[in-house]
Amino acid sequence: MKLTRNPVSAIALACALTLPAFAATDTPQAIAAKLLDRLDAGQYEQAETMLNTQMQQRVPADKLKAVWQSLPPAGKRDAPQLSQQNGTQVIKQTLHRGKTAWTFTVAVDAQGKVSGMFVQPQQSATPIAAVPADAGYSEREVSVGAEGHPLGGTLSMPKGNGPFPAVVLVHGSGPNDREETIGSNHVFTDIARGLAAQGIAVLRYEKRTHARPQDFKDGIVTIDSETTDDAVATVKTLAAMPGIDPKRVFVFGHSLGAMMAPRIATRAGNVAGVIELSGPARKLVDIIPYQQRYMAKLQGKSDDPQTLAAIAKIEADIAAIRGNAKPDATALGMRVDYWRSVDTVDPVTDNTSLRIPALLLHGDRDFQVPMEDWATLQRAFGNDKRFTMKLYPSLNHLGIAGTGTPSVAEYAQPGHVDTRLIADVATWIKAH
Repeated sequence: MKLTRNPVSAIALACALTLPAFAATDTPQAIAAKLLDRLDAGQYEQAETMLNTQMQQRVPADKLKAVWQSLPPAGKRDAPQLSQQNGTQVIKQTLHRGKTAWTFTVAVDAQGKVSGMFVQPQQSATPIAAVPADAGYSEREVSVGAEGHPLGGTLSMPKGNGPFPAVVLVHGSGPNDREETIGSNHVFTDIARGLAAQGIAVLRYEKRTHARPQDFKDGIVTIDSETTDDAVATVKTLAAMPGIDPKRVFVFGHSLGAMMAPRIATRAGNVAGVIELSGPARKLVDIIPYQQRYMAKLQGKSDDPQTLAAIAKIEADIAAIRGNAKPDATALGMRVDYWRSVDTVDPVTDNTSLRIPALLLHGDRDFQVPMEDWATLQRAFGNDKRFTMKLYPSLNHLGIAGTGTPSVAEYAQPGHVDTRLIADVATWIKAH
């Protein structure tokens, strides 16, 4: 799962930025500075009082603490930048923490309360490079997604007459763009262009929660409205495009997208196979406590009473999701009915029910979906002829090589998806 983009991750908090214009005594910049001061000082209960009611329910003091303590040590802050979005005052500020830079975004409502907050590794300011003139493929803009709600996409198309095998890329958790930009890396750009150069068409598209958050203005989201429905529609659109072999369309999911790939393929029909990169064996909500414990250990706070209390709160939320909590109640930062829809997805069960080939890929430096999940998948499918399984030494959750103790901070370092992995995917597709 994408710890950097998950709505309950250790580094991201978000709320809709659609409240009235600011009209309080303090400026929005001063409110953002005070919030940062309190968070950096460990004054999490005082920080909570600065949030509006909705945000206090989603991110109480214990969750603020878990998030903030997962970040590198505080350093210099750049000057805040103020803008308006739908009438709400929004402050963006670069924070220098440890050896990495982070973007801190705060929305302030008319009462001077924080109505939205987001902190993430600063994404690369470098634009996506143009396709080289001598490349064996071209790229063009396409429109995909569920009917009546179009999403922008990019089709990387090999040069020649075709018909070509083709792939739809499905994002991990959180509001991803079509390039799956994470920190300084563009995961889907690397995969799409790497496969297109080897004669395989690839379609990558904007995730609805990124491009059209207004489609969820009522607050109701399910795993299908967030991920499945658009992916199914995109598979069908790609299969009908000129130059594409409709009998050789594959679903390639990363992280949460890998978890969803069997469901997407089954619902789309006529899919030739699935590729799953960094996919879990457990249900998503069962991985979240592990991720929090890993981050606590990384920070040397495994035995910290407040950290343990925060993890206990997460486990209590999971119990509520699977218990009698009302569908519109909040747990793990989202509505309970969202998590219940996520909890219907069981990776092992869904993969077992597949009737098409599957390629499972994993890096042994993946701390978000750890090796114990890979071991479970090996036990389940290692001797199943439908499955090809490949483990890559030194690769992290993004399929990028690294060294040392894996952490979210390395996502801020520029890298590229491993060429061996991309070549293995191309070889497997051509064999099917």
